[in-house]
Amino acid sequence: MKSYRILAVSALCCGLLLWAAAEAPAQAVVKVGNILPLSGPSASVGLQNKQAQDMAVQEINDAGGIKSLGGAKIQMLYADSESKPEKGVAEAERFINTEKVHILTGAWNSAVSYPVSAVAERYQIPFLVPVSVADKITEQGFKYVFRIAAKDSWWTRDQFAFLKDLQAEFNTKISTLAFVYENGDWGKGFAEGWKKHAQAGGYKVVLDEPYPSTATDLSPVVQKIKRANPDVLLLTSNAADAILLTNTMAEYKVKPKAIIASGGGHADPSYLKAAGKNARYLFDIVEWETDVNKPGAKETNEKFKKLYGYNLTGESVDAYAAMYVLADALERAASTDPKAIRDALAKTRLTKGPAMIVGYDAIEFDESGQNKHAALVMVQVNDLGKGLERITVWPKASRRAGYKPVFPIP
Repeated sequence: MKSYRILAVSALCCGLLLWAAAEAPAQAVVKVGNILPLSGPSASVGLQNKQAQDMAVQEINDAGGIKSLGGAKIQMLYADSESKPEKGVAEAERFINTEKVHILTGAWNSAVSYPVSAVAERYQIPFLVPVSVADKITEQGFKYVFRIAAKDSWWTRDQFAFLKDLQAEFNTKISTLAFVYENGDWGKGFAEGWKKHAQAGGYKVVLDEPYPSTATDLSPVVQKIKRANPDVLLLTSNAADAILLTNTMAEYKVKPKAIIASGGGHADPSYLKAAGKNARYLFDIVEWETDVNKPGAKETNEKFKKLYGYNLTGESVDAYAAMYVLADALERAASTDPKAIRDALAKTRLTKGPAMIVGYDAIEFDESGQNKHAALVMVQVNDLGKGLERITVWPKASRRAGYKPVFPIP
């Protein structure tokens, strides 16, 4: 009889354990659909963004995942947009309807992020945009779209503020400008801003030249630049065309007083390797540089460089930070429900932690979903005896100690 009682109690305990196991929720996984250009003209920057996000997600997961969700891990799902809007839209639909993602991120190309934002809004899935800069992405009245980076109009505003300060510092007048840009949404957005600021500043525009970023011969464009002979040339390019333009301008001996680029291809690590000395003295506006004085920035960059063989760029830093912004929102949401994630993102205010290796002081979204603290710096490419490097020169308060910009180009 005693043995029967022991068996009965054992059976009851086993049954309770099995019931508890069945009722206990499995460890959640947060599924993130990331649409990036992994082939085509923007493939290099797409890969840099992917690598930065992978590193951040690995750090977050290794640190215990999302603790408010019982240690849930972030799972990244990637899709290649090929820089094509229609492909990005199709992948967003697939991620939402088939993969059942909890959030979307990407897509680097503004021309892709813009239509993807409409898909996200329609399905009420949060879309966290690290770097696509077209103003219109956050000017649609959407509630599910959030952007980390500064928008186009802020980049062009600061390029012209730099021009003004440059003239004052060197007592050298700039009168004429040339605009040369890739003919996608990104380039066109910059060109619109340039035109507005040029008119307000009293500059004469001697060339306004869009071109396809897939072009394999840009000598006709360079010949137009040479004939226009501007004081300053402003550029917006992807990596391959940035390299091609720089080397072709050197071949044709095109030498304005200054060349000011807009991140993107000119900030790509492949650019300096391929352009070499032809890139010397170029100015480039970006959100971040390796000499930025922020806690953890040096260590994070060293880790990234050890993994992938090159430095973080401003855009890949935004991609890295975006994953920590997401992790922070998930912790506060304590849910994988897209609306709860959206509401948590809207209340974001980060001022410390791994995300804050960015060059500005906080990440906080306004009612449109734009990070209102995003800020920019100007760097100059130069060789100070250790090979070509990117040196922060503006705002003047952020300038690398002991460095004086070279202007005009000698």
